[in-house]
Amino acid sequence: MPESGTAEGEPWRGMAVRSAVCTVATATAWWLPAESPASRLLFAVAYLAGALDLAKEVFADLRKGHFNTEFLMLLVALGAGTVGAWGEGALLLILFSASAAMEEYASGRTQREIGALFKGAPKFATRLDEGREVELPVADLKRGMQVRVRAGEQVPVDFEVLEGESACNESMLTGEVEPVSKRRGDTAMAGTVNEWGVLDGTVLRAAGDSALQRIIRLIHEAQQQRAPTQRFTDRFGTRYTAAVITGCVALFVYCGWVENRPLFHSAPGLSSAFYRAMTLLVVLSPCALVLSVPSAILSAIACGARQGVLFRGGTAVELLAGVDTVALDKTGTLTEGELQLAHVESHIGTRETLLTVALGLARLSHHPVSRSLVRALSREGIEPSPMTDSETVAGQGIKARLGSESFGLGNRKLLTGWLTAEQLANLPAAPAQANETWVMGPGLLGRFELQDRLRPTARGLIDQLHADGLQTLMLTGDREEAAVRMAQESGVGSVRAQLSPEGKLAAVQDLRAQGRRVAMIGDGVNDAPVLAAADVGVAMGARGSDAALEQADVVLMNDRLEQFLLARRLSRKAVVIIRQNLWVSLGAMAVMAGLTLVWPRLPLWMGVATHEGSTVLVVMNSLRLLFTPGRTSK
Repeated sequence: MPESGTAEGEPWRGMAVRSAVCTVATATAWWLPAESPASRLLFAVAYLAGALDLAKEVFADLRKGHFNTEFLMLLVALGAGTVGAWGEGALLLILFSASAAMEEYASGRTQREIGALFKGAPKFATRLDEGREVELPVADLKRGMQVRVRAGEQVPVDFEVLEGESACNESMLTGEVEPVSKRRGDTAMAGTVNEWGVLDGTVLRAAGDSALQRIIRLIHEAQQQRAPTQRFTDRFGTRYTAAVITGCVALFVYCGWVENRPLFHSAPGLSSAFYRAMTLLVVLSPCALVLSVPSAILSAIACGARQGVLFRGGTAVELLAGVDTVALDKTGTLTEGELQLAHVESHIGTRETLLTVALGLARLSHHPVSRSLVRALSREGIEPSPMTDSETVAGQGIKARLGSESFGLGNRKLLTGWLTAEQLANLPAAPAQANETWVMGPGLLGRFELQDRLRPTARGLIDQLHADGLQTLMLTGDREEAAVRMAQESGVGSVRAQLSPEGKLAAVQDLRAQGRRVAMIGDGVNDAPVLAAADVGVAMGARGSDAALEQADVVLMNDRLEQFLLARRLSRKAVVIIRQNLWVSLGAMAVMAGLTLVWPRLPLWMGVATHEGSTVLVVMNSLRLLFTPGRTSK
C-alpha cells in the first residue's frame, strides 16, 4: 500500500491539480479572441485535464458492460466541442472534476485514521513470569497470563487486577475526565492510562478482543450498516443515457433517410441530420441537472468551511436537513470537558493559607483533579507555598512538607491519618455531582469541589432545536446523577446514562429502527461507532479524538457547539436550492426537447443558449449559499 502523503497514496491531490489546470486554461481561453489558435489550444488543454478522471471512470464502466450519465457527460463535452461550444463543455468538466476531487479526499482518510487507533495502542507489555519481568509484544499476550502496568503507562490489554491500587484515566474510551479507581478484582481496560501506582493482573482476553479493538470493530460494522446516499441524478443512470443516445441516433437516421437531409454538412437553409441530432443531444444532456446537486453542495461546503463547519462530502449536506432527532454526548460536547473549581470550604485556618497550600501541593501531583486545581488557582493569581519532600499515597493523594510541618492533598481516605473518628463523622457529606479534594495539615482543613460545567451556548442550542421541532437526547457514560443534573441545566429532552460504546450504538440504532433520522454530536473515541451509525455524525473539532473526527460527517472545527445551528441552516438552504435547480434544469430540458422535435428549423444556437443559460442559472443560484451568514438565530 502506498504511503500516506504520496501522490499515489492520495489520488485526490492529482485530481485537484487537474481540476485547477482545467479551470485556469478555461478562464484564460475565455479572455482570448474566439476561435483563435491560442484559445483552441487552451480549451484542448482544459478538456484533457478535466476529462481525464471522468474518462477513466467511463472506460472502467464500459469494460464491465455499464454506461451511465458519466458516459453521456463525456459525449456531451465532446459534442459541445464539435459545434463550437467549447466553453460550456469546459465549465462542465471544471465542476465535475472539482467535485470528484473533494469526494475522493473526504473518503480517503477514514481507513488511515482507523489505522491510527492501532498505532496509538501500546506495542509491548510487561509480563510476569514466575516473578520475573519479561517484555513481549502485546499481540502475544494470551488469556491467563500475568502482566504489570506501572504509573503513567498505557494498559496493553483488558486484565483483572490482582495486586496494587491505582486509578485509570478512561477518557479515551468513556469520554469522562474523572479517573476510575482500580483495586483487586477490578478490570483495567486496554487503551486507558494508569495514573499512579503499580497494577499487577491477569489477562482476561487477547489483544484482538480488548475494549479498544472492540470499538474499532464497531466502527467498521456501523459503516457497513449505513447505505450510501443515492443522488437524484444517478436515478437516470444507464437507461437515461441509452435513451438519449438512441433518440439522437433515431433522429439522425430519420432526418437523413426519411427527410433526405444532408448527413453531415448542412446546406443553405437546410440543416444536416447530424446538426439536428447534435441539437437534441445538447438539449437533452443533463449538464444543468448533473450540476444541480454538486454546485449547491460545493457552495455549502465552502461557506461552512469559511465559518468553521466542515462538511465531509455532499451526503452530509443533504442528510442533515432531514434530521428530526439530535443525540448529544455529555462530556466535551454539552460540557466544557474540563473540571472547574465550583466551591471552596475552609473548615480550619484562613482561606488564603488554604489556597496557597493547596496550589503548592497540587503542583506536585499529576492527577487530573490536581491539574484542574492548579489551572483554577493559577488563574486567580494565587502564589503556591514552597513544598518539599513530596510523597504520593496510592489511591489517596499526596503528602509534602512546608518547612518542618507535613500537609496533604487528597480524598477522604487521606483524612483518616489526620483527623479523629469523631472529626471524620462530623464532616459534610460528599457531593453527589462533583469531585472533591481535601487539604489538611497543622491548623488547616478545607475542601475543594470541582465539576464539569455546561457550555455557555448549550442551553440556547437546545432551546433552538426544540423550537425547530427536533427531539433531543443525551447519551453518556457518566453517572446517572451527574447526567440528570446536566440534562436539567441544558434543557435536553431525555437522558440515557452509564452507557458503554455498545450502549450508545444500540440507542441510536433503536431510534433509527423507529423511523427517526438521527444526528449524533460527540467528541471521544467511544463516540466514533455511534457517529458512524447515525444518519449524520457531528464531531467537536478542537477536542475531538482522531477517531471521532474521521467518522463524523460534519466537524465543528472551532469547538463551538452553536455552529451546529449554522450547519443545519446551510443544509436546509442547500436542499431548497437543489430542488429549485432540479426544477429549472428538468424544465429547460423538457421544453427544448419538445421544440427540437416539433420545430425542424430550430437553430442550434437556441438549444445551446437555453442549455447553457439553465446551467449558468443553476450555478448562480447555488452560489447564493456562499453568502449565508454565520449568525445562529433563525
